[in-house]
Amino acid sequence: MDLNSIDFYMEIEAPHVARKWKPGNFVILMLHEKGERIPESVYSVRDGRIGMFIRRHGKTTLELYHRFKVGDYIYAISGPHGREFPIKHYGTVIYASDAVCGHAENASFTQELKKYDNYVISIQTFETGKEVYPEEFLAEKHADEHYVTTLDGSAGVKGHYTDLISKIISERRVDLVLTGGSLAGMFKASELTKRHGIPNYALVRTIMVDGTGMCGSCRVFYGGAVRFACVDGPVMNAHLIDWEDVMRRDKRFIEEQEKAKNLFLSKIIAR
Repeated sequence: MDLNSIDFYMEIEAPHVARKWKPGNFVILMLHEKGERIPESVYSVRDGRIGMFIRRHGKTTLELYHRFKVGDYIYAISGPHGREFPIKHYGTVIYASDAVCGHAENASFTQELKKYDNYVISIQTFETGKEVYPEEFLAEKHADEHYVTTLDGSAGVKGHYTDLISKIISERRVDLVLTGGSLAGMFKASELTKRHGIPNYALVRTIMVDGTGMCGSCRVFYGGAVRFACVDGPVMNAHLIDWEDVMRRDKRFIEEQEKAKNLFLSKIIAR
């Protein structure tokens, strides 16, 4: 199901993963035996099915969108991967997101945090009003307060989630901030929360190749040591992350990704 012009929702039946999933875990999809391993955040787990928000960004996600239909099989889904985040009573918690993986975890985290009597404020940022997800896929149904912001002001509050976080923490006590989505957004939020002395954990979605700590692709300089987002994260203390290095490493394969994507799109057009 399309969520907007670039993101879509998909469920995959995987009871072996669903029964062990905890907030903070992610899954890895492989469409073919020799296919790319793509990490995906989890939006929902129910009846043995894993629900995900996926962006049509690269060759593999485009192939998943265009060539796989309801009832089809993919080669593999593995998980849960990564460390679960400790869900307990924190008090007032903000979860803010501005991109697909963050929006998925915004919903799943908000739902779980409410079970421990937290007061949860959910903020979801989109570029324009046209890109806002359908209401049933927003985190609104689980949160005590929910805000949509758009960068152009065409829906909800104008601006980025960091603008709204700044306003909220100037008016009341916030005990924990969680962020997910763009690296630049999480970096800005980490600087903001650090200045105010508020704990902040971020969904560090670095480039993963194998997703089990063997390849080193997702390494993060973390508190002066090397950590791997796939096994030590992906939810990590935002104040300990070397964000400049993370953002630099995120650009490593842009040229290769574009070539693979354009080659796949040319094959679709040729049909």
